[in-house]
This record gives sequence, C-alpha cells and structure tokens, in this order.
Amino acid sequence: MNTALKHWREAATVILAAGMRHTQSVDSLRAGVDTFTAPTQTDLPDKSAFDYRVLLLKRSGKSGFMPNAYVFPGGLVDSSDFSSEWQDIFKSFTKAPNYGIGVVRQPPETRPPIFATDRAKLGSPLPGDVAFRICAVRETFEESGVLLVVPKHEENTIHVHTTEENDWDTQPTLTRLSGPWDEDVLSRWRSLVIDNSANFIKMCKELQCLPNIWALREWGNWLTPTGVYDKQRRYDTAFYICCLLDTPHTLEDEKEIVHFKWSTPSEVLHSYKSREMWIAPPQFYDLGRICRFPALGDLHRFACKRSLEGCEQWLPIRLLSTDGYISVLPGDAQYPENVDFSGKSGGTVRSEKSLEDLQRDSSNLHRIVFQDLYTISVRMNITPKYNHVPPLCSAPVDGQSKNISKL
Repeated sequence: MNTALKHWREAATVILAAGMRHTQSVDSLRAGVDTFTAPTQTDLPDKSAFDYRVLLLKRSGKSGFMPNAYVFPGGLVDSSDFSSEWQDIFKSFTKAPNYGIGVVRQPPETRPPIFATDRAKLGSPLPGDVAFRICAVRETFEESGVLLVVPKHEENTIHVHTTEENDWDTQPTLTRLSGPWDEDVLSRWRSLVIDNSANFIKMCKELQCLPNIWALREWGNWLTPTGVYDKQRRYDTAFYICCLLDTPHTLEDEKEIVHFKWSTPSEVLHSYKSREMWIAPPQFYDLGRICRFPALGDLHRFACKRSLEGCEQWLPIRLLSTDGYISVLPGDAQYPENVDFSGKSGGTVRSEKSLEDLQRDSSNLHRIVFQDLYTISVRMNITPKYNHVPPLCSAPVDGQSKNISKL
C-alpha cells in the first residue's frame, strides 16, 4: 500500500458475474442485444435477456461512506496484501511475468498510478496489480463469503500468461469455484479474516490454497470525486471483473454489509430507476457497459481480451448547473486541462447554464448527468480508450452522435 498518499486511500473491487443454470440459448440472448452495433437501443434489455447475474452488496446505514448503497464487493487495501509472505504462497508463479496475470500493452507512462507505482520502492516485493487482486479476493470473502481461491493441488491448471505473442489470444474457461473445505471451516476463517486482514495469509497457508488472482480481469480505475465526500473518504479504486460458471453460496457479514443481491445487470438498473435501490455512479456506468453482453461467455471473452489493453484513471469533476449537475469524465469538452490529482483542491465547478445548454455547447461528450440522485444518464459521443465499450446506448441526444448513451 502507498502510505505516501495524503488525500486518497487505495482500494480494490470486483464485479462478480455468475451463470444461471436455466437460461435461454446463447443465440437468443445475442438476438436481444447486439453487443457492439446497437447504439440506438431505446430501452434497457429485459432482466430475462441475460444468462448470468451480478453480485451487489448493500452497505449498512451506519456506514460512514455511501450508507445504504448497493456496491460491488471490495474495500480498502491492507498492508498484509503487500506482504512478502505471499511470495511463498505464489512461489510457483513468481518467475512468470507479473505472476502470470499478464503484462498490459498500455505504455507505462499512461498507466494509472495505482497500477504503475513501483511497489518495491515502497517496501513490497509484490507487483501492485497482484496485491490489489489479493485485496479484492480477501474483501469479497469478508463481505459475501464467496472465496475466490485455487486449491494448491490444482495450481497446474491455472492459465498463466507469458510473453509469447500467441499467448495473448488464449481464452480460458469460466471460473469454477472448488475446494474440499466445509462451511464450518470457512466460516471460522472468515471471522478471523474479518477481525484481522493478515489472517488471510494464514488461512491460505493452512488450507493450502492461492487467491485466484488470474480469474480477475482489469476493468477500470475510479477515483472518488473531491468536494463530494469528506477528505477522509476519497478512494483510488482498482476495478476488476470475474466471470463464474455458477452462482456461489453467498452470505452477508451483517456488519458492513446487511444484504446481498444477485441480479441481472438490467434488473439492477431498472430497480435503480424505480428508486427501489441506490447505486453509486461507477456502478451505474459499469453496469451499463455490461448490459452490452447478455451472454456470460461473451462478457468473459471480452473481459479476458480487453484486460491486457489497460485502462484510464478516471477522476470525475463535478459541474453544477442551474437545473442539476454533471459528473464530467476524461475526454469530455468540459473536462479541465489541468486536474489536481493530488486531491488537495478543486473538484467542483459552477456554471450559470442549464444542463441542456452545457450539452449543446460541448462537441465531445463523456459525462454522467444528474437531475437528482435517481434520475441520471450517461451522455457519450467519444470512442472509449483501450478497446473498452461505452454503456449500452439509447436514442442519440439532439442527433449529435451514434455513441451517445442515455441509460
């Protein structure tokens, strides 16, 4: 962990997508939503259009950050996630490039600092990307009871990325959770890990397993906007995605998390629009992206291939208008040229224009528009970087572009 950071706290989260046993055929699913060529989709797909569900966890109303919000599992990185003890657990993979999770094509100078920072200079022998995946696996276990690990005797089945050119297009199968441990054993260890994050290392040693860092695919990097939450609640979060063959047994921790919900991506967004649940803007945006893939196999193939491209660091800038506000993202015409990524200042800009005027005056759009906490939309007419996809689109706004999204 980067203890030198004064205004941001590093964190990791994982979007868990898990298959359902009784679903439509893949062909019928694809017919419902054209993955890449349906920019004029007028409505979100029906919840039955998907053969998988995603996991959302409801935060406690007593939480100091986003109380009662539904979020993806994840949390703050702990110093134990960077411990040298992990080298012994991963000793079969320490010589592989980046422990076998793959080295992204993105030039190092454009990588988000959370991934690019040299952790050796901070006292850890682990690459940052490895430690943040460990964090995501640990936090998922703590909050939901879902344990993303590989038994030691199965480590030879792990798909390891090499530097060979023909290795980049290899597509591993959906992740299947396995392990000989009964629920009582896992429940005991879960309590110990919740009490002390360092116990996760002890658990992996005793149960002879490895955190399945290879099942997690890099998805994005969101920073908490400045000026929205207090100075102690700003997070620099690595986002991953993991596609599971089947929906695992899930159980909230009844402390930070009071309820869990496995739902299709469109079901979540419909519930949000109906004010039945509240999700944060990153969840709203990324669920819109995932809505482009009604078939879990397609989502998995896309995530596997795209993850080695890299991602952008996104620090939303809050733009207040006369009738709402905008969360401006990189690439938008209103995004400042010089952004203070230290978090010391800035973060909110005021305008005397309306939301409509601000859109009309902008050639490039990449923004989340808010009329209130539940009435929001993504407006986008730029091409996403690093072969990512925009959120599922609806009818273009003012006819500006085929890529404008309005979820």
